[in-house]
Order: sequence, then C-alpha cells, then structure tokens
Amino acid sequence: MFTDALSQAVWLLRSFEGDTFAIILLSLRVSLTAVAIATLIGLPLGALTAVTRFPGRAGVVVALNTTMGLPAVIVGVGVYLVLSRSGPLGVLGLLFTPTAMIVAQATLTTPLIAALTRQVVEDAWRLHGETLRSLRLSLPARVRVLLWDCRFSLVAVFLAGLGRAMSEVGSVMIVGGNIDRVTRVMTTAIALETSKGDLALALALGIVLLGLVLVLNMLASAIRAATMRRYGH
Repeated sequence: MFTDALSQAVWLLRSFEGDTFAIILLSLRVSLTAVAIATLIGLPLGALTAVTRFPGRAGVVVALNTTMGLPAVIVGVGVYLVLSRSGPLGVLGLLFTPTAMIVAQATLTTPLIAALTRQVVEDAWRLHGETLRSLRLSLPARVRVLLWDCRFSLVAVFLAGLGRAMSEVGSVMIVGGNIDRVTRVMTTAIALETSKGDLALALALGIVLLGLVLVLNMLASAIRAATMRRYGH
C-alpha cells in the first residue's frame, strides 16, 4: 500500500495533476508573505531589545521567549475573534481568506523572529558595543550596523520563521477554513487527504514540503560559505 501511494505521489509531482500545483503555490505565497511581514517587525524589535536598557526589559525578554512556543491554535482563535463579523475588523470580511492566514502566520512567527534576533544581536553587542559607543553612533545606526554584522545568522532566523510558518496547521485551519481552491495549503491538505485515505496526494505534498526546507537550508549554507571565502574568514 505504501509503495503504491509513493509511486502515485511521484506521478502527481511529475505531472502536477489535480490541485497539487495550486496548493503548493498558495502555501508559498501565504508563508513567504507572512514571514516577510514578521521579519520587518521582528528584526528591529529584537535588535532594539538587545541594545537598549529600559525599565521592564527583563519582562519583555521573558515575554518574547515565552511566545516563541505560543500554541498555534491560540493564535488562530485570537485572529478568528478579531476578524469574525462580531470582531473589531469583521467589517473587512477577511475571515476564510488567504489574507487571514497571512495574519495568523505573521502573528505566530513575529515573536519567534524577534526572540531569536534579540539573542543574536545581543551576542554581537557584547563584542562590539564598546566600539560602537566610542564612535558615538545613534541608536538606529547601531542597530543597522549590528544587523548587517549578523546578517548570516539572521538568515537562519528567517529560515526558522519560514519553517514554523510552512509547517503550521492549527491557526490556518481555523482562520482559513481549508476551502478547496481558496485557502487550502500543503499542511491542511496533508491533514485532510490523510484522513480521507488519499495517501498519494498527502505524500506528494509532504515530499514538496521537505524538499523546500532542504533547498532553503542548502541555499543559506551556500551563501554563507561563498561570502566567508570572499572575505577570507
């Protein structure tokens, strides 16, 4: 049974029959958009938390670290309540659309990216903080310098956020509804097709999901290695 399902999965990937290609494209669009938004918010938030000292900073750090493991279903319920007809943004009619899924994934990955960025930038700040202070750089300039210095580590942070977003099921199921040809992405389709007994499509989408993660990590490693050779490190 597994062999038959695997051979059918390979055939689906070779021919892109059915909805396989549309599901993959929607998954990529939703996850990449969500992580891009989360990165724009999380990088400066994490970096500012790393280089500044203010009352309550320890609480902010604890909150960021805690929300790294925020259950996806809680995020899904929260976004659902905000976007539902009785919610504050219900008039926009975003529930059960790809936009709602993007909001949910961005909400889920922003704390992760901010927390990891804070740790990376704080380590760099310990090494270069005195030098940057002696140059009398402004706070935004210090953040920019540190983010650039940590750019390779931050690629790994981006990939961690992307992996979290692409593998997430609970929140996108709640706010997207897993509607065929509208909000069905790889993870929700895998869950649905497995429950229906259609292992071929579930395996095909699972292979694509694993392949995407592998390619992204290989690309990040290649960029890092090429740049280190260029600068002679």
